[in-house]
Amino acid sequence: MEDNKIRIGITQGDINGVGYEVILKTFADPVMLELCTPIIYGSPKVAAYHRKSLDLPTNFSIVNSASEAVNNRLSVVNCTDDEVKVEFSKPDPEAGKAALGALEKAIEEFREGLIDVIVTAPINKHTIQSEGFAFPGHTEYIEERLGDGHKSLMILMKEDFRVALVTGHIPVREIASSITKELIQEKIAIFHRSLKQDFGIGAPRIAVLALNPHGGDEGLLGTEEQEMIIPAIQEMAAKGILCYGPYPADGFMGSGNFRHFDGVLAMYHDQGLAPFKALAMDEGVNYTAGLPVVRTSPAHGTAYDIAGQGIACEDSFRQAIYVAIDVFRNRQFDKAAHVNPLRKQYYEKRDDSDKLKLDTVDDDM
Repeated sequence: MEDNKIRIGITQGDINGVGYEVILKTFADPVMLELCTPIIYGSPKVAAYHRKSLDLPTNFSIVNSASEAVNNRLSVVNCTDDEVKVEFSKPDPEAGKAALGALEKAIEEFREGLIDVIVTAPINKHTIQSEGFAFPGHTEYIEERLGDGHKSLMILMKEDFRVALVTGHIPVREIASSITKELIQEKIAIFHRSLKQDFGIGAPRIAVLALNPHGGDEGLLGTEEQEMIIPAIQEMAAKGILCYGPYPADGFMGSGNFRHFDGVLAMYHDQGLAPFKALAMDEGVNYTAGLPVVRTSPAHGTAYDIAGQGIACEDSFRQAIYVAIDVFRNRQFDKAAHVNPLRKQYYEKRDDSDKLKLDTVDDDM
């Protein structure tokens, strides 16, 4: 069984934030090494600096690539300039360069089949910008590099509480003009497929939030609901997807209505993530659905305000590891279940007499 441990590629993120702290705290627990084989893409020198500064007991091995990683050991692949300096809480282009180098190496080794999943520590979205990274965040970059033509969907989750987004990292002024019926349908389809394939839910129920206050009040406060959101829901429901709404966003979370659904689709970033993080920040996980690669990250950012103080909570990062493992396994189960499907015996639709039709009928009958 140990030979089949899931190989988790972990990118170091911003070296001046809390990334290394939550990584090292997570793998200070030897039980975590029984669940997976973790490989950090980053810098042994930087990892050692964080370990010493924060007085952490976590040991690690230095390897040239994930191919050299061994079970029951945290490994570090060096892909960062040894001259880079750690300055806690400081936004620094050199730290951004180091974060991008780690991400690029992890993607390269994923493509080579050396790791199974990717877990990303938080980055500074400003300092990482360069000729090689002109994206709003991890999600868009990974979609471009590893999507193979597939579209991604950002899902924030904690256990059975899952919030996905129609639009992601875009300015607020562009939200309404970016939302179309086709985009909503695309996101519903990805969400539905992910809930089935990645989380093993047979018939997932999806709640769709309205864009405007009070659901638009029948056009008084906006017409996007009537023109795009409702038609999108109706057409997807006609295809057999259990999607409902649009629900006014202001009271949906506070009332606890989200508990009746397997997923909630919000129209824009803060509409979904603000209430999610209020309810589930400490153990929340950011999961990128829809892509061939399984990628997760903690729900928090670089947390410069507490970097280097030793008080960052590793719970969210630990949960990101758990989710990556679970989703990878669920995908394996789903793939195995569909390798040799049974021959279809019945048509999916009934005829006017409501009698099931067999694919083949014996002429002698």
